[in-house]
Amino acid sequence: MKYDFAYFQKSADYVRSMIDFTPEIGIILGTGCGPLAEEVENPVVIPYGDIPNFLVSTNPDHAGKLILGTLAGKKVVCMSGRFHYYEGYDFEQLTVPIRLFKLLGVQKTIVTNAAGAVNTSYAPGDVVILKDHINFMGVAPTRGHNVEEFGPRFFDVSDMYTKALRDIAHECAARTSLKVHEGVYMYMCGPQFETAAEIRAIRVLGGDCVGMSTVPEALTAAQCGMPLLGISLMTNMATGVTTEKLGGAEVNETAASVELPFKEYIKDILVHM
Repeated sequence: MKYDFAYFQKSADYVRSMIDFTPEIGIILGTGCGPLAEEVENPVVIPYGDIPNFLVSTNPDHAGKLILGTLAGKKVVCMSGRFHYYEGYDFEQLTVPIRLFKLLGVQKTIVTNAAGAVNTSYAPGDVVILKDHINFMGVAPTRGHNVEEFGPRFFDVSDMYTKALRDIAHECAARTSLKVHEGVYMYMCGPQFETAAEIRAIRVLGGDCVGMSTVPEALTAAQCGMPLLGISLMTNMATGVTTEKLGGAEVNETAASVELPFKEYIKDILVHM
């Protein structure tokens, strides 16, 4: 499959035919963060499977819908559910969401995820504003044929998690009951949770939290020149930090326990973007 410009344009043409506005902010909602999509006003809801050349989420905790409308006074396109390498997709396919955002006219993107806390000063229910990431997967979403319309093959990532947007998130943190940190995200392929030995290595390398998403989207946004804010919700302590065994139910339970303040926090950030 050749992922040329026309491939991505077909997706954008379909979505544009369903709306009469240009979304200014894109939002990708990770595991446990989906309820925010219910806050979108006057929504246009498009199942992923209806969008030509788009992907379909295989995670049962992800709604698998593109929702366009108004949130916190801003015109948004919201992905309720995302795609992961562990689902069997190639990294090149994981460029699809951000490139769709770009073609729809999105100017800034917020990416959320559920993550495991590696930093022992964190606790489940805390929020981490991402300032950087570590990717030792040995692959990148922009590998292979470069689609010049989305940016150069060799691109800068020094402000990938845009400082100006991080500053806004910190300002909004003063108005939330959530405990908010800033840290580094470690990307692992999953779908199994990490081993205790891997978590110890991640801590030594400077990782504060760990997860199975976000990095492909962040790299794609950087190539597109799109400002991006990454926000991780700590849904569990990583393997070996405590003696608790990990499972998907724990992730969802923690996310549900902070659903209201987390939604309000994201909406406050939107107001000030």
